[in-house]
Amino acid sequence: MSELSEIYKKRTLAFAVNTLRLIDRLPRTTSGYVVARQLAKSATSIGANYRASCIARSRDEFIAKLGVVVEEADEAIYWFELITAANLLRATEVRALLIEGAELRAIFGKSLGTARLNRHVNNQITR
Repeated sequence: MSELSEIYKKRTLAFAVNTLRLIDRLPRTTSGYVVARQLAKSATSIGANYRASCIARSRDEFIAKLGVVVEEADEAIYWFELITAANLLRATEVRALLIEGAELRAIFGKSLGTARLNRHVNNQITR
């Protein structure tokens, strides 16, 4: 694996850990539990699916897994925005993770676009 992929593995793991720590501070209410469960699933899925993309057996599998990473990052951003909008936590408590989620979405979104473009170019060359 490349040095950059190892950095992203560590970064997505830290994002998941820090998100779980934030979730533990959500109110113990019905809305808090619903948001906590959804956010935990999406935030931890980013790293898990990124790791899976790193060991993909084909370009198509890599693209599919990376697509899930982007979707889960976007979903995590939604839950952070909802936490703030519903006043479950202060915006200052969520801001750093919201920014990190957006950066991860941008990074993996760009990688996904490049992978799709490369697949298209390679398909054109082999025809």
